[in-house]
Amino acid sequence: MKEFMLIFRHEDGARVASPEQIQVWMKQTMDWLGGIAAQNRLVSQGNGLSFGDSRVVRHGNIVTNGPFGEIKETIGGYVIVQAESVEEAVEFAKGSPVLQGEGNSVEVRPIAGH
Repeated sequence: MKEFMLIFRHEDGARVASPEQIQVWMKQTMDWLGGIAAQNRLVSQGNGLSFGDSRVVRHGNIVTNGPFGEIKETIGGYVIVQAESVEEAVEFAKGSPVLQGEGNSVEVRPIAGH
């Protein structure tokens, strides 16, 4: 069994959802994670990632408040799942509520050493 990180990428990380919309997405996310956990395939629920009080440390110990990447997308969080193959991990990713947002995506990457 291998471990894969499902990384949630948002096309517009600056867009703020309403509290009601966030509540709906959280319920959908917990249901989705519960389905994976019921199969004993959820390794870690991971965490959301905030830009608040974040820094980037570059070569030469130069510290900045950003930019956080050279891509236009932002990374909103991650979970770690167990799967027999990348194809199975992709099937888990297809159920993520993050994909309801136009332009959003879930990156599936194997964790090295597993």
